[in-house]
Amino acid sequence: QVQLVESGGGLVQAGGSLRLSCAASGSIFRIFDMRWYRQAPGKQRELVATVTSGGSTDYADSVKGRFTISRDNAKNTVYLQVNSLKPEDTAVYYCNAEASPRLGLPTYWGQGTQVTVSS
Repeated sequence: QVQLVESGGGLVQAGGSLRLSCAASGSIFRIFDMRWYRQAPGKQRELVATVTSGGSTDYADSVKGRFTISRDNAKNTVYLQVNSLKPEDTAVYYCNAEASPRLGLPTYWGQGTQVTVSS
């Protein structure tokens, strides 16, 4: 069983920055691909950023150049540095852990952290 706990959200003015963290329990963090999703009110949850178990990263077009995902396997933590925030970035941000299907492990979600960007 893996538990994911997000932190770092808050209220920030447009153009500001935040650093979101997602701490994972357990000893197998390094085998998971880690992702950040977000869900704005009335909208579907969308994938924001991915960092694979091997360290490769990928981003949604809407956040490229502004958001940076990283992981620290020694601390069982994945981060999302969010810069140049826009009001449309307002959402609940969720951490996700997913391993290779061949390992037969569940997908895990955190409880979310609210990011609110004022104009």
